[in-house]
Amino acid sequence: MPIVRLAIHAMATRFELVLDGDDDVALRAAGEEALEAIAETERRLSLFDPGSLVTRLNTRGAQRPVTMDDDMLDLLELCRDVHRDSDGAFDITVAALMEAWGFRDTGASRASALRTRDTGMECIAIDRAEGTAGIERFGVRLDLGGIGKGVALDAAADVLREHEVPRALLHGGTSSVVAIGRPPGLGGWGVAIGPAPWAATLRDTALSVSAPSGRTTVVDGERVGHVIDPRRRRPVRGVRVTAVVAPTATLADAWSTALVVLGARPARMPANLNSLVIDNDSDAVTTGGIGLDVFEAKERVAI
Repeated sequence: MPIVRLAIHAMATRFELVLDGDDDVALRAAGEEALEAIAETERRLSLFDPGSLVTRLNTRGAQRPVTMDDDMLDLLELCRDVHRDSDGAFDITVAALMEAWGFRDTGASRASALRTRDTGMECIAIDRAEGTAGIERFGVRLDLGGIGKGVALDAAADVLREHEVPRALLHGGTSSVVAIGRPPGLGGWGVAIGPAPWAATLRDTALSVSAPSGRTTVVDGERVGHVIDPRRRRPVRGVRVTAVVAPTATLADAWSTALVVLGARPARMPANLNSLVIDNDSDAVTTGGIGLDVFEAKERVAI
């Protein structure tokens, strides 16, 4: 059976698709359409595209409600729900903090990270009846960097399912993954979890791996990671890596980011989401969720 591999650079990373089926021409056509879905997601969500929905909301939302499409309203509501269930650990209103700590090239000073009024998920107002969203406090801005890859992969996977691609593995920068079906003769797609000696077996599900060391900068001679605790307004420490297996890559991305901040699985994390957290100092490993056998030692998983 033919294997088709396609790739695109988007969201400052490399997205790759591995498609498996009976017709390589049909696979390639579906794959090309899926790549366009990834590119379109970047255009819709990018902080750096003046025409994106995020830019429109950031620049106009504090002045008046901004028209959003249903997909964007769904995404904002999902982010609001994860923010609530993670006790505020996941927050997409961290644009000012990312700038202040040097993860966005805007020249913002670190002193601005100590402000108390430039973040707040509660400031995002969603009006389903009018199809709009707004920002109820000047200075609050969205940054979907912690969830954007998952949104793009879910959009691409939807295209492949519409084209009835039977088996596929999609990833964005190897840290966000969607699996469709399973390779012949195997229980699922084996995926290594970053630098950890663990792996996951995926079938019709998604995986996200997060680590504060994934992207770093130096502040006052100290190297800090890019995951910000929105409650303390500072980069997090203490966790080496987290992983979440969820029905969608969007959910997996949101929750793996939240777990880096929390350092442990919160009580309100949905039971159907499987989690793994590895402590940075003790190397202690904790797992949670219904399907605890999703995560295994690497040598036991075909990768």
